[in-house]
Amino acid sequence: MKKSCHDIEFVSWGFSLKGILHLPKVKNPPLVVGSHGLEGSKESAKQKVMSELLVKNNMAFFRFDHRGCGENQGDFIQDTSLEKRTIDFINATKHILNLGKTSRDLAVFGSSMGGATCINAWESLLKMDINLCGAVLCSAPVKSRTIENIPMDANENHPALPLSFFKQNLLFNIRNKAHNLFNVLVFHGDADQVVPVSNAYDIYNAAKEPKRLIIHKNGDHQMTEKKDQDQFETEAVAWFLSCFGHGNQMTS
Repeated sequence: MKKSCHDIEFVSWGFSLKGILHLPKVKNPPLVVGSHGLEGSKESAKQKVMSELLVKNNMAFFRFDHRGCGENQGDFIQDTSLEKRTIDFINATKHILNLGKTSRDLAVFGSSMGGATCINAWESLLKMDINLCGAVLCSAPVKSRTIENIPMDANENHPALPLSFFKQNLLFNIRNKAHNLFNVLVFHGDADQVVPVSNAYDIYNAAKEPKRLIIHKNGDHQMTEKKDQDQFETEAVAWFLSCFGHGNQMTS
């Protein structure tokens, strides 16, 4: 199937942010917007996989870099927080919908902190002039104090992070906000050494039906096992199709 990719630039609170809109060759496809993890970008593995699989199944997908990440403006330490990422996510969604290239049927996808961003944005999305249809969340924290193995060392995505960064920027408890969720599919590994699997149970228990929880036995935070990745790809796409009322007829 033919498809098209569009480089997108939009403004969020004065920051110029960049992303890629993936469109299938159908009129007014439903839209999924993705949010990457704390140390990730729009080039993160799950974001790229979703861009391929969703378009193959006649859904649009928008992946973008949050402020201070990837190609974007901003300082990672100064400009990273759950609230700021939530603002970016909402502005990204508004911008894509206003382009008129998709329908106003929306679902969200988030991995790790991106999942927390989706949960935190949910209430605001419900107030928009859209049809909010569902979510797929992977290894998402709802209580930041449960996070283990904090990534403080420098890498290619950010400088060395002081403990004060986490105390000032990344303290949150959004478990109560999970009560607003519906049509949510949650993935988590029971051996996740970064975000404990208890967070997945908190999300699932709080969310409204329909909902589903998939726990990967011995699964880690990055979902490195091939069998777990395969299940994620199959089940996530089928879930989005169901959210948009298209049944579970997936094109592999």
